Amino acid sequence: MLTPFSVLLVLSAAFMHASWNALLRGGADRAQSMLIMNITIGVIGAALLAFAGLPSAASAVYVVASGLIHQVYNALLVRMYRSGDLGETYPVARGSSPALVSLGGSLFAGEWMGLVNSIGIGLVCTGIFMLASGRARSLRDMNLPWALATGVSIAAYTVVDGIGVRASANWVAYTGGVFAFFLAMPLWYLVRGRRAMFAVPLPEAGKAASGGAISLLAYGAIIWAMQTSPMGAVSALRETSVVFAALLGAAFLGERLTASRIAACCIIALGAGCVGWHF
Repeated sequence: MLTPFSVLLVLSAAFMHASWNALLRGGADRAQSMLIMNITIGVIGAALLAFAGLPSAASAVYVVASGLIHQVYNALLVRMYRSGDLGETYPVARGSSPALVSLGGSLFAGEWMGLVNSIGIGLVCTGIFMLASGRARSLRDMNLPWALATGVSIAAYTVVDGIGVRASANWVAYTGGVFAFFLAMPLWYLVRGRRAMFAVPLPEAGKAASGGAISLLAYGAIIWAMQTSPMGAVSALRETSVVFAALLGAAFLGERLTASRIAACCIIALGAGCVGWHF
């Protein structure tokens, strides 16, 4: 069950998650921004390992699987934001994951969904449909396939981490192991001789590094919460971040906050809450 403290922590993580996505979407070069974010997250993850030790052998396979899925997620995120608005694509990516996480939790952790959860799935799908059809442009133009693929990757690493942190004897070590894996991207660029990717203007690097630190704090809180709380509940509550994303996109990225967008985001958030109803 989610305690009041867990609810507050996950809601804070939702706001932080929307914030770092806004930083990424607003970056001058999103691939370079993601690179700096990965370096920041990886270095902090390595520091956590130095402090807490290595993850337990029982959770090692989950650490590796989560690290690999996160790399796919990062690549999909950069692709999604090439032309898609934050307030459009972010709700689809985040809103499509709670149903998948709840399904994964049911199949792999025995966290079965009830009637309210099923109603939530319908609300999430309705909100996504509203976002997809709210503008007079094609689904291809709004990057819907990439947003949905990103949602699948989110669900995959969430389920893996939900099971992995429970198998670990130390959530800090598990979190450090997952985040240290983020150094794979900068190492890959170095091995391929693409050093020009690291030539990031200082203001952009600072912004991206801040986004990386915020991302680490946000997901670290989620991993902590999933130790004892149902994965579907935590994921659904986290996806209230779609509302924060719409507001941040309008406030800082010049995106239009139309009535249909507000309604769609609210429906997705409501559906996410129903999917994760375990209180």
